[in-house]
Amino acid sequence: MEERRQRYLVTSALPYANGPLHVGQIVGAYLPADAFVRYLRARGEDVIYICGTDDHGVPITLRAEREVKEPQEVVDYWWTHMDETFRRFGISFDNFSQTSRPLHAGVTQLFYRKLKEGGYISEAESKQMYSPSEGRFLPDRYVEGTCPVCGYKEARGDQCDNCGSWYEAYELIEPHSKVTGGPAEVRETTHLYLDLPKFSDRLREYIAGQNHWRTSVKNFILGIIDGGLEKRPITRDIRWGVPVPEPGFEDKRFYVWFDACIGYVSSTAEWAERIGEPDLWREYWQEPDTKLYHFIGKDNTVFHTTMWPAQLMGCGEDGEEQFVLPFDVPANEFMNLEVIVDGERRAMQMSTSRNLAVWLHEALERFPADPLRFYLSSTLPETGDVVFSWRDFQSRVNNDLIGTLGNYVNRVLSFTEKYFDGELPRPENPSEEINEVFADFKALETRFDERMMAPRPRDALGELLAMGRRANRFFDAAAPWKSRKENQEKAREDLYACCVLLGSIAYHMAPYVPDAVERLQGFFNGPVERISDLEGMPEEYRVTGAKPLFKRIEDPEIADAEERLARAAAG
Repeated sequence: MEERRQRYLVTSALPYANGPLHVGQIVGAYLPADAFVRYLRARGEDVIYICGTDDHGVPITLRAEREVKEPQEVVDYWWTHMDETFRRFGISFDNFSQTSRPLHAGVTQLFYRKLKEGGYISEAESKQMYSPSEGRFLPDRYVEGTCPVCGYKEARGDQCDNCGSWYEAYELIEPHSKVTGGPAEVRETTHLYLDLPKFSDRLREYIAGQNHWRTSVKNFILGIIDGGLEKRPITRDIRWGVPVPEPGFEDKRFYVWFDACIGYVSSTAEWAERIGEPDLWREYWQEPDTKLYHFIGKDNTVFHTTMWPAQLMGCGEDGEEQFVLPFDVPANEFMNLEVIVDGERRAMQMSTSRNLAVWLHEALERFPADPLRFYLSSTLPETGDVVFSWRDFQSRVNNDLIGTLGNYVNRVLSFTEKYFDGELPRPENPSEEINEVFADFKALETRFDERMMAPRPRDALGELLAMGRRANRFFDAAAPWKSRKENQEKAREDLYACCVLLGSIAYHMAPYVPDAVERLQGFFNGPVERISDLEGMPEEYRVTGAKPLFKRIEDPEIADAEERLARAAAG
């Protein structure tokens, strides 16, 4: 009887469709998820990887007004840009959608109706800034004024960039429209609210039971719940977004926080329609044995662990549309940049407004995807903030990717092809040394599995590098350059064992450097899988036309990349 595959639904945070992708976003939500998904696929699990752009919210409309475009034009342009960048980088989404598509509006409105039927939606009046000259209410980001705390004259409508204070927009001194510069006044407006406190007990019980979550995430969210949840507005006075199916709310739209996570559901439904099985999405969202993973940056933690589970709970309360809750929410920390300032190397925060970032599409114009994927995987911010360094990129690629892994692959294959015509038949009785290195590899494979399933792809990469070092030690001890002259049969047996190790290394490399492993299989004819999974050793290995998998990163390339960052930092 065939063993049933585990079903996984993996998502990455929806990126705002208002600009290009930078490496900080990639290490937070996309590369760790992609490595995890590729690993699950190789194990034969039932997994789909879902994402899309977050097309709503004030940053979109602000950009549209600056560029004198419709918001849909803006999000369509950046969706295309991101889709191409993700593909070039090897992010293997099963579906990459948009929250501005009609299907998403329908799913969002379904969630709203279910929550309303459950008694979780209420109306309340609130104060909001209004522009008489524009004839509209202004979202917080459309309002500027003098900070009521420090007196800074260009304070935003929700936070002062000078002193960091948070406040309501109507507390600003001399508030005005950021678009026209005209005065803004306080008016009453009615909004819909999600009664989040009604979910407090269920959320506390749910989160307390997630013993496999990262401790920092779990304790942080339990503290927020115990501190008291508040009702959250789910509508805004804005014309761009999902329409609210409620009389009297025709000029309002759903708040972007309410519809963004629903984008995971609508993107999955879109995927099911695209493959010709429109109801298949339900298996991944409504069958209780699905394991749902949300890979995010830590700034999205609250939404994905309180508000989003509450929406899922409330929507499925009547038993008709029951949804699974997140099995895990791997929340990664932030990435800063190493920048040369006045001749010194300093760690600085990325600033997209100052162009102080490593933009992924630009990095891919300088370097292939695999070296970038490898380096970023080695620096994933799994337990704390990290620093991106072009100098460190060069060192890790040249020393670890090429010096440890690539070098082993190249020396085994080139030696086999040059001295044994690229053919290595299975030996009759493997030596004690061969059995010993196989046993060591099986232990490393187990540790790799444990770390990848945690999921901690960066830690798993450490086990892969340990495999490379162990394989190189075996090759050096076997010394086939000597034994081929003194005992050709032993040299052939040792190289056969090296190919077995190579197949395991390639299997574990694939989540990180998929293009290289695909090229490898063009000239390496043998199983690419774990030694633990081999059912008996292969009859033979064949090698034809082997070539190095990677190219060294040279000093001038790094100098150019560092100079670009230095110019951005200098303003």
